[in-house]
Amino acid sequence: MNALPSLVAALAWGAMFPIAAGALKRIDPFSLTALRYGAAALVFLTLLKLVEGNLGAQGRHLELFLLGSLGFAGFNLLSYAGLEHTHPQNAALIVALQPLVMALGLWITTRAVPTKHTFAAMAVALFGVALVITRGKPGTLLHGEGHGGELLVLMGCVCWIAYTLGARRFPGFTPLRYTAISAAYGTVTIVAAAAVAVAVGHAHVPSASDVGAVWWQTAYIFAIGAVVAVLAWNDGVRRIGPANGALFLNLVPIISFAIAITIQGYQPNGYELFGAVLTIGALVYANVKGRAPAPRAHPRPSGVPAHAAQSA
Repeated sequence: MNALPSLVAALAWGAMFPIAAGALKRIDPFSLTALRYGAAALVFLTLLKLVEGNLGAQGRHLELFLLGSLGFAGFNLLSYAGLEHTHPQNAALIVALQPLVMALGLWITTRAVPTKHTFAAMAVALFGVALVITRGKPGTLLHGEGHGGELLVLMGCVCWIAYTLGARRFPGFTPLRYTAISAAYGTVTIVAAAAVAVAVGHAHVPSASDVGAVWWQTAYIFAIGAVVAVLAWNDGVRRIGPANGALFLNLVPIISFAIAITIQGYQPNGYELFGAVLTIGALVYANVKGRAPAPRAHPRPSGVPAHAAQSA
């Protein structure tokens, strides 16, 4: 089933936000990200060596360093920093906007103008998100009242979309090779950022008691949220394309809201629930309309594959 890897990634990340919020009570975002991907990068590289026999980057080190820094350092550091200042389910809802951010990214990089349905879905989804993060008072957004956490998560999402679209530049790489090498380079940036943060007093090296207090949360975000989910994500993107893969992120806020309500005792008000339903409904609408039959095109010249414009 081609869509299974994308489904696995979405479910894993949906649970990760509330779990990571618990870990952040004892370990700061810089140290947590460094621990997570310091271990994950070693696993990725080991798997690559065992499966494909070499760690070659085919001379494309700079591209992989830049994309890895965007995807792994940018997304994780910004998301975890934002998670300290917002509810996990709010962060997950921001992440669910990535299909629409993906449409904008494709517009910029391929000149593929989003349809009117996509623009309509963007407007409705953004209104729904505003209802959730302001608990029914969207006007507070205009005054900049304490919504920096959501903005940081959104910036992280933009970084991840850039990383995902960047995979199209490596058609000769397997998902494992792209993941492993870009993650290794991204980890270099993460460790450097963490070292600077510790040096200036914005982070601290976690003690054994800190790690021990949140050991299972740390283990989850490393083993499931990093290794399993990232490998599944890149495999899914390769199978069904970046735009289709991003649609599975609709499940992320559903899982996060379910955990927050049923396990963590969070009690959302009616505005939050309505906003979440509105946002997810807008994303589903964009998905359905995106799959409407397209007008029959003129026959293409022989030898040109139908999927020439679709590359992951």
